[in-house]
Amino acid sequence: MLLALGSAVAGAALAGPGSGVGQASSHREAPLIAADPQVDNTDVYAFTSPDKGKSDTVTLTANWIPFQEPNGGPNFYPFAADAHYDINIDSQGTGKPDLTYRWTFTNEDRRGEKTFLYNNGVVNNLTDKTLLFRQHYCLQEIRAGHKPVTLVADGIATPSNVGKASMPNYGKLRNQATKKLPGGGQTVATQAADPFFLDLRVFDLLYGANLSEAGHNTLNGYNVNTLSIQVPKSKLAYKGNAKRNPVIGVWSSTERRTMQLSPGKQTPTGKYVQVSRLGNPLVNEVVVPAGLKDAFNALPPSEDHNQPKVVAKVLDPELPKLIQGIYGIPAPATPRKDLQEIFLTGIAKAANGPLAVDLNSQLMNKDINWKRFVPAEELRLNMSTPVTAKPDRLGVLNGDFQGFPNGRRMGDDVIDIAIQVLEGATPGHLIQALAAGDGVNGPGKAYGTTFPYVALPYTGSVNQAG
Repeated sequence: MLLALGSAVAGAALAGPGSGVGQASSHREAPLIAADPQVDNTDVYAFTSPDKGKSDTVTLTANWIPFQEPNGGPNFYPFAADAHYDINIDSQGTGKPDLTYRWTFTNEDRRGEKTFLYNNGVVNNLTDKTLLFRQHYCLQEIRAGHKPVTLVADGIATPSNVGKASMPNYGKLRNQATKKLPGGGQTVATQAADPFFLDLRVFDLLYGANLSEAGHNTLNGYNVNTLSIQVPKSKLAYKGNAKRNPVIGVWSSTERRTMQLSPGKQTPTGKYVQVSRLGNPLVNEVVVPAGLKDAFNALPPSEDHNQPKVVAKVLDPELPKLIQGIYGIPAPATPRKDLQEIFLTGIAKAANGPLAVDLNSQLMNKDINWKRFVPAEELRLNMSTPVTAKPDRLGVLNGDFQGFPNGRRMGDDVIDIAIQVLEGATPGHLIQALAAGDGVNGPGKAYGTTFPYVALPYTGSVNQAG
């Protein structure tokens, strides 16, 4: 983000208390991962749970397998059975996970040589014999220096939504798939309507070079696979103390093994290798150049500060120059130390950057060892920020401190936020030439008000959606 965003934070704080260029937030963002959608992270969300009685918990959600056409049978969209699906939490600012929630999947496939069908009758329950393909998962809690703890030994994922005739009450299936966790919290593995919203024609030289190409939610009608977990804040905070150490950094990642191929068969071999990663939206998409995207996906955040070519693109990003060339809006001066603070250190007075405000850096945690802190690209969340009664889609830019980049809620309009702050917007003073943004201000399907908040998956053909 930008100096303008820093101005927005600082201004509101003084007034009083109170994530080739890829597609979408992280859909097909790098050459290699575009060819392997089963392990392609699309979006990460981290926010204090907003519903009544849940304010002491945080919801972490990560999505995979972008652009799922609902009618994509007969195999639909299973999670990969040879992968680790991880949501990582860094509570000390080391760029390394202090805690990882890891899902691994196994297939129960009873079709054999008898049928091509995913289900051979109506599916009213996850255990119905009419559901011929289902996925089981194991969820582990992995803490540095400790043995993994199994939270769910044999969970069942909600299947892909075949349609109303096959699965007349998909909400019931998702409720059955939602598992309570020991020590508090819950989790679910499910298909969902893609919660991200934008007009992807931003990549046609920023909406047709004259804003004529805007206003169509490109993701309307498409589904994703969602892993979501809601846990007490004490589980995530350093030393279990969310009052003294409220800030965490979050990212999702996927590890996969090499495939040995033979006629009609593929066998996973060797060690697990990280192939995808996502923290803040839009970093790998519009900051990292194409030739570095695959390498970025393979790096742990702890190594980000050692990558001079990536840091150089943060300090001197391409997008403002593109906007200047097309619309004549001057690009802010470089080097962009403000971007470095937002993406790599979090915003805090102790970061000694241009954004002299305490918002969401682990440097605000009272018990960390400052000597271990390193700049790392993560989605940072200050868990002590109160839930906003009426969330503003522009987040911090409009004075809503619970919004992006302080974590990310599903309704945060990260595309419009990024475009505005890149061009110098301040609270109440948007850049009028771009005030309409992409013309898409919310999702195709309304979010839920309770966990897991994502909408139920679409069932109609995409070319009929909306």
